[in-house]
This record gives sequence, structure tokens and C-alpha cells, in this order.
Amino acid sequence: MKERQILFSGPMVRAVRDGRKTQTRRVLMPQPERGDSGLWVFGDFMWSDREKGFPVFPGQALAQLCPYGRVGDRLSVRETFFAYGRWETRYSAKKGRDEWHFVDMTIECDRAYQYAADDPDVPLSSDRGGVLPGWWKRPAIFMPRAASRITLEVTDMGVERLQEIDWEDAIAEGIPDPHRAAWRVDPVEGCVAKYRELWDSLNAARGYGWHANPWVWVVEFRRIEA
Repeated sequence: MKERQILFSGPMVRAVRDGRKTQTRRVLMPQPERGDSGLWVFGDFMWSDREKGFPVFPGQALAQLCPYGRVGDRLSVRETFFAYGRWETRYSAKKGRDEWHFVDMTIECDRAYQYAADDPDVPLSSDRGGVLPGWWKRPAIFMPRAASRITLEVTDMGVERLQEIDWEDAIAEGIPDPHRAAWRVDPVEGCVAKYRELWDSLNAARGYGWHANPWVWVVEFRRIEA
């Protein structure tokens, strides 16, 4: 069993903690290409257009290429958070200049990490040059393992085109159950539409929006209670 890290936005963190989110879709990088035989090629794995969605089996060539691990592996969630510390400048030989570096003192100063998804009332600092530590909002990509509060176990994996998602999978992605939501549009179609909006807000700017219909990893998981 291995552990990897995965980023989630605030709304999706809340959906995981509420038990509403048990799936996540992530873009295959790089995207599969057409081979000379007309098959899709991704690493050493190939498939045809007749195969829409399919599972990823242990030991399969495709399984070795997934950055989110295998069935049974764990994922520690990274999210936007608040850490207690200060900034200092350090020389970067690679860039040939000084750069700001955050010194995380949260645990050292007997503080507890706070999380943006919880909308905490944290008195943020604004002076990077200050000597005394303070609270700073930090991007999810910089979250240390000690700050992660959510651990997931991968229970199933697959590959499919993004637009193959149905309304039940959209609910598993954290979209509200249409039977409980007072939507003015068809609740089933509306569920996928809301997922499309969520997907585009995270991926369209990178060129992998809904209309591009990229190939995606479909990772199913369960939350491991501490």
C-alpha cells in the first residue's frame, strides 16, 4: 500500500466530509493519441473507440500509469489552509536571486491548522517582512502531510471520456442529489449540467473543458475515519 496526495477545492472537501463525494475525475496527462492502427494509445496500453469506459485492473499496463495509485492505496487530501508562521528570504541558486520562503511554525507554536473550507475566523497577517509569526492563508499545493485532515482509500478505478458521466456518478462527484434539490430544470439532466459547470471552473482554462471531452481517470474512494 502506498500513499499519495490529491488536491480538492473547498466545496469538494465539504462534500467528502459530508459523505456525499465518493468519486473524482482527473484528466489523463498527456491525453491518449491515435496510433497508426487507429487505436487510442496511452503508454503501453491501447484501446478502440468501441470501448467507452473500462476498469483499470491490478497489474494491467494502464494501472502502472495512474498517478492516483492502485486499488487499496491511500490518498491524503490537500486543501487551502491557514498556517501559523513567518516569511524569510532565501537565495535561489537556480533563479539567481532571493525568494520569499514561508516558515511553518504551526506545530512548533502549539497552534492547530485551520481550513478555508470551514470558513474560520482567522486574523491574517499582511507583512511578510515581520519578525513575529502570524496566520497566513496557504494554497493547497503547499499543504504538508501533518496538516492533512482527510485520508481516502482507493476502492475502484477506471478510464472514460468525460461526457460519459451520468447523473448518478455526478451525485457521487459531490453534486446535490436531484431528489432533494428544488431545481427548475429536469433534475437528472440538471445534475450533469451542474457537474459540467464545476468541471469547467477547474479545467476549462487549461484546455480540458467539457466540450473538449478529454479522457479522464475515474477514481472511486472511501474516507478513512481517524
